[in-house]
Amino acid sequence: YLLPIFWLTAFVFNRVSITPVFRKSAPVIALFVLWLMFILFQLAPMPDPIIAQISTLSANYAASYPLFPPDAHTLSVDPNATIAAFLKSLSYVLFFCLALLLVHKRRRLRQLAYVLILSALFQAVYGSLMTLSGLEYGFFIEKYVNRGLATGTYINRNHLAGYLGMCLAVGIGMLIASLDTGGDYTWKQRLRNLLQLFLSPKARLRLYLVMMVIALVMTHSRMGNTAFFASILIAGGLGLLLSRHATRPTILLLASLIIIDIFIVGAWFGIEKVAERIEQTSLARESRDEVDAYAIEQWKDYRLIGSGAGSFYAVFPKYRQQWVPGFYDHTHNDYLELLTEGGAVGFTLLGLAVVLSSGAAIIAQYRRKDPLMRGASFAAMMGISTILIHSTVDFNLQIPANAATFMLILAMAWISCHMKTGV
Repeated sequence: YLLPIFWLTAFVFNRVSITPVFRKSAPVIALFVLWLMFILFQLAPMPDPIIAQISTLSANYAASYPLFPPDAHTLSVDPNATIAAFLKSLSYVLFFCLALLLVHKRRRLRQLAYVLILSALFQAVYGSLMTLSGLEYGFFIEKYVNRGLATGTYINRNHLAGYLGMCLAVGIGMLIASLDTGGDYTWKQRLRNLLQLFLSPKARLRLYLVMMVIALVMTHSRMGNTAFFASILIAGGLGLLLSRHATRPTILLLASLIIIDIFIVGAWFGIEKVAERIEQTSLARESRDEVDAYAIEQWKDYRLIGSGAGSFYAVFPKYRQQWVPGFYDHTHNDYLELLTEGGAVGFTLLGLAVVLSSGAAIIAQYRRKDPLMRGASFAAMMGISTILIHSTVDFNLQIPANAATFMLILAMAWISCHMKTGV
């Protein structure tokens, strides 16, 4: 919240201005503002008869709190959790807007990308060293779960995998942006270019990506690895299909990412263990499918406006059967959690925001000729697809670090589409 306050102060004194990218991103910003207003609607005190007209079950929950006056109940069954969700949602939207306002030059776009890459590199190196050395520390605390697996400073290995997947997308996008787009060369020129490659920043970036893939494999996250490699195929296929000037280096790079990372890096650091976990996965061993089934029943009772942002953990025990072990503060499916808490209205608002951002990235991939903008749009396409795939079986978007990173990925889609080439 301090960052937008600083920006607004500078705006008052004419030190900064609203960027063209921010203006052209008005549709998605409007959807995010409507989402925030929708959460406030869930928090608005209402008389019980009005609540009963909108949501019978919310009225039943309100009736169970006689300490509150009749006109102080809300559509949210857990107002405190919804207030916390509103504050987090507001911070994410402000984070998105700041990216559009501050990343207004090519240099800043590169800086943003490399901050994400270096952050993921730290997580990858730290998580790998903790696992390989046997020290097994997370965020300054000795790990008591997921020992023998890379988690970085996260508790859950799947959330590290989700973060690495998004940042790998950014790294691959920057690598594509740095590729030589020239024509055919003699064998001497190709040899010279190859030698220059080993001494160039591109070689360091490729090494960073290899180290990040190693950490991703060492998480043994089934959907994290599946989503990453699937997103390469999706974004790569879209990029080659939309590009009117696809180059041989781009095709070779995408092929090498799949072949080298799977068959060489993965062979040394346990890709077969990931494959074994996928093969051994069954509905009989997993409880996530039962949780999802009960979450669907929960959504049916709050179909239109949900039970209130952040309230899943409070309502789910009513639907969970006793034989399902453990306490679930989140369902392992971001889509279902959004549906239960925000209903069809909330899901539509945020879903449209993601769809519009994906469309901006696709348009940029088709129209832009600038290598940096094409690389950023590829990063956005791949980053969005990897987290959307992963979100079918996990709750990455409930983790603040991953949710904020996802907002940056969405912002990169609009920046790549509308930033002027000459700035």
